[in-house]
Amino acid sequence: MILIYTHKITKRVHYIFKLFFDSLLGVPFELTQDVEKYKACDGPKISYCKKFTDCGIFFNASNLLFESGIEGQELGFSSYEKTASFYPVFDKKSVLPFDPFAAAFFMVTRYEEYLPYIKDRFGRFDAHESVASKHGFLEKPVVNIWAEMIKTIISTHYPEIKFKTRVYKFIPTYDIDSAYSFRLKGVVRTVGGVLKALLKFDFPQIVERVKVLAGLMTDPFDTYDLQLQLQKEYALSPLYFILFAEYGEFDKNIPVNSREFQRLIKSLGDYAEVGIHPSFASNSSVKLLKIEIESLAKILNREITKSRQHFLKLNFPTTYRNLINLDITDDYTMGYASETGFRAGICDPYLFYDLDLETETKLRIHPFQVMDGTLRDYQQLSPEEALVRIKKMVDEVKAVNGTFISLWHNETLGNLDRWEGWQDVYLELLKYAVK
Repeated sequence: MILIYTHKITKRVHYIFKLFFDSLLGVPFELTQDVEKYKACDGPKISYCKKFTDCGIFFNASNLLFESGIEGQELGFSSYEKTASFYPVFDKKSVLPFDPFAAAFFMVTRYEEYLPYIKDRFGRFDAHESVASKHGFLEKPVVNIWAEMIKTIISTHYPEIKFKTRVYKFIPTYDIDSAYSFRLKGVVRTVGGVLKALLKFDFPQIVERVKVLAGLMTDPFDTYDLQLQLQKEYALSPLYFILFAEYGEFDKNIPVNSREFQRLIKSLGDYAEVGIHPSFASNSSVKLLKIEIESLAKILNREITKSRQHFLKLNFPTTYRNLINLDITDDYTMGYASETGFRAGICDPYLFYDLDLETETKLRIHPFQVMDGTLRDYQQLSPEEALVRIKKMVDEVKAVNGTFISLWHNETLGNLDRWEGWQDVYLELLKYAVK
């Protein structure tokens, strides 16, 4: 047990110390405002405050965790032990020259996404707007690294303290935005697809479509047998996120009333866990979101508790509040479309803190690090270059024994057209990530 003194126990203080000591370090702790109790303690102790307490380990505190409300922040970026740091402190008796607890709170709560920012064309907070991107640490799990720094400091002062043994994990996830390329699209969408191909003089696609519909060729997005084979070969426990919504400008999966589509969903649910992929349209309609979740639950005959937003459209705090109100317990949206890396600076699941309400919620956030579309479409990487980037992300997660989560799509594994060569990328990802 570590006794932690702070001059004011706020909800923010309680939340971030719980994240560090319960989740990341696995050490029991007690917070106190009683300075006399702290000074009288003979066991391991830490002070987190403005003034040196003359005993124990002293972390000089900045203001963030003792504030309420949301205001622009003076972050004061620098580097410490080759790792980004901010919220500098100036008491030389502090064991660190920055406040890791305030910095971690800023990152994991996504504080900057509550402040005004320029949205991308889909109304999202873009990676390039983030302080992590601007200051060059987006591809580092800084919160985990800071936790390791704190662990080293505590071990030096109190070698008797036992920390939990952390174990690296890998979770493959799939987004099913469009279950099939040509099949089950209906007459109107099929005719429209043919006409669009004609206008582009894309005759090979027309031939391909005809062969698929005639049963002479497998649909290029039908890679589910391969996924099951890989699951068995590597003993994987994948998660599937199904777009189960009415057709719209950005929502173009198979019609929800298709019996064959429903059978596919059930078959996926037989060997993997299935969550909802809330439609783009549901971002502006809680009623629509509720219908999608309930409809998918009815098909699977089980409660839906996991989600990932279609297009990774995430608006704080509205998106998460809507999910909480509909009994979603785990969300996997925390990552960027345009860049690989660590959007929240962490590679462990953690609980969402609602800054507007100043409260810790029960919604658990699972950050991902790599998406196929990011590598090819946004970063314009070749398969060979993408694999180098993927391995770098895996190495970063393994270095802190965190959880590596990949985001892939069924069509990518088809290895055709724009995704030629990318099946091999995924196979190499699996080999490298499961080690």
